[in-house]
Amino acid sequence: MKKTLSVEDGWMLRRLHDAGYRLTTPREIILSILSRTDRHLSAEDIYLKAVKETPQAGLTTVYRTLDLLNRIGMVQRIDFGEKKARYELSGDFHPKEHHHHLVCVRCKNIVDYSHFLEEEIQLMQKTEKELSRRHNFKIMHHAIHFYGVCGRCLKKEREKSGM
Repeated sequence: MKKTLSVEDGWMLRRLHDAGYRLTTPREIILSILSRTDRHLSAEDIYLKAVKETPQAGLTTVYRTLDLLNRIGMVQRIDFGEKKARYELSGDFHPKEHHHHLVCVRCKNIVDYSHFLEEEIQLMQKTEKELSRRHNFKIMHHAIHFYGVCGRCLKKEREKSGM
């Protein structure tokens, strides 16, 4: 079971304080919601969960809070091409290790991919090093999304076509 974030964890307070902000109830609720899920939630998804914890939560507050948390690097905003952003904890705050995403273009299922082969790690390190050198750019992190059709949707297609 995932650990729920709380003020006692300290990292939220430190990160917000370092960025010049304080830990408000909406910020704590949103960070807690994101820490308890394996899904990539939209602002609307987060709002629906927040209302259950705090009935006075507002959708506008959720959007503003997510924007702030994204700007200070605590939350990552991800656009999978479905006309709405999704969010997850970022970097050191994410309970999972570094990962990429496999996105099904049919059912919109998103799979976190983190079981990298040694060759993939070496290629990415070499790519980052060369891009940094070539463009005089300090790369801090990266995100890769692979788009395709998941096994479940492929199976449905095969069944439809009688294969």
